[in-house]
Amino acid sequence: MTEVRDNKVDFTSGNIPGNLIRFSIPLMAGNLLQQLYNIADTLIVGRFIGKEALAAVGSAYTIMIFLTSIVLGLCMGSSAFLSIQYGKGDRETFGKANGMAFAGIGLFCALLNLLVYAGLKGILWFMQIPDEVAPLLSSYLRVIFAGIIATFLYNYFANSMRAIGNSVIPLVFLGMSALLNVVLDIMFVAAFHWGVEGAAFATVLSQYVSGLGILLYAWKKEKILRIRRKDLKFESRIFRQLTGLAVLTSLQQSIMNFGILLVQGRVNSFGTSVMAAFAAAVKVDTFAYSPVQDFGNAFSTFVAQNHGAGDEKRIRDGGRTAVFMVLLFGAAVSLIVAGFAAPLMGIFTKEKEIIEIGVGYLRIEGSFYVLIGFLFLLYGYFRAVEKPAVSIFLTIVSLGIRVALSYTLSAVPQIGYPGIWASIPIGWLLADLAGYVLVRRQKN
Repeated sequence: MTEVRDNKVDFTSGNIPGNLIRFSIPLMAGNLLQQLYNIADTLIVGRFIGKEALAAVGSAYTIMIFLTSIVLGLCMGSSAFLSIQYGKGDRETFGKANGMAFAGIGLFCALLNLLVYAGLKGILWFMQIPDEVAPLLSSYLRVIFAGIIATFLYNYFANSMRAIGNSVIPLVFLGMSALLNVVLDIMFVAAFHWGVEGAAFATVLSQYVSGLGILLYAWKKEKILRIRRKDLKFESRIFRQLTGLAVLTSLQQSIMNFGILLVQGRVNSFGTSVMAAFAAAVKVDTFAYSPVQDFGNAFSTFVAQNHGAGDEKRIRDGGRTAVFMVLLFGAAVSLIVAGFAAPLMGIFTKEKEIIEIGVGYLRIEGSFYVLIGFLFLLYGYFRAVEKPAVSIFLTIVSLGIRVALSYTLSAVPQIGYPGIWASIPIGWLLADLAGYVLVRRQKN
């Protein structure tokens, strides 16, 4: 029987597959809704403005994913520590860690917000943005950067709730926000003709709805997450353990997305059509594999609670179950994406050239979602057993190979930009092999 209390799943007891499915389904649904933010922007911008605007929003997506990954990594790392304390039943340490994490990450995000505005011109230069796209991208980013604080609020409390086994409430607030984003996108872009700024305003306003909403809910309904004055008192022992997980997890997430940013720069060098195709195809790609990413996060919470409780056998049993489930899901999604690549690209644009380029991407990368699914399980496992440095190593293997091969293969005239697409699953595969070896060594 799956142990559930007040929308919370207790991973230390009950049926393992049932626990994982019950907890991960809201995560998956939430991430799919999260993709609606950018899918709505991309679809409406591509249909109502044009390919230059589509290319701008696509590049902005890569930039924002990188920035969000820094914030998300800090929140995920702190929630892993909270989850371990929750599994131990140590409520005092939980409260102090919660207070220090919220204050520390909040201050960091405020500083990050100032830095990205100050460095906007440098970001455009680094991304190798073509002249016809740069003004649109600049306008979009000036608005979208205002949502960084909202991103922090939602991700902090969503991850904290998941640490105590509640994955349902974050989904509710994200669902409200995603629906609002679609409505505002249509209103601001299609009806009011505000251009790319309208798409950005729609996203930012929606983000604040979810961020402030979940903050108020956590304060009123989840007493364990209330931040009390005494919890803001600095305690070096907790701070060291907390920051060790949070900073290294953030580093792992940001390295992963910085590599993607470098790949985006190489894509941009092939011109507006390739940029636009990549922008649309990545939305399909991310939407397709995001469920296995969320399953990896659910598995991480499972491992963290049982690691805190000291039940290594249950962790091993859960690992075998998770691998089997990822194998089935990844194979099924790959068949769908590779088989329906052209209709999926046709959702975003009617331009034949862009559709053909995007189809090539989806048929190469989309055939290997099982590989990235296994990689997400490895990231989650090592984060949960307090070894985030291993996740960083696997990320460097995956992204280092991807970036190196992207630039090397695409420079060959006979290969060109498809070499970028091929480099991605190769990086996944080699990182999976390295992770498997490290897991086996740890068990021995």
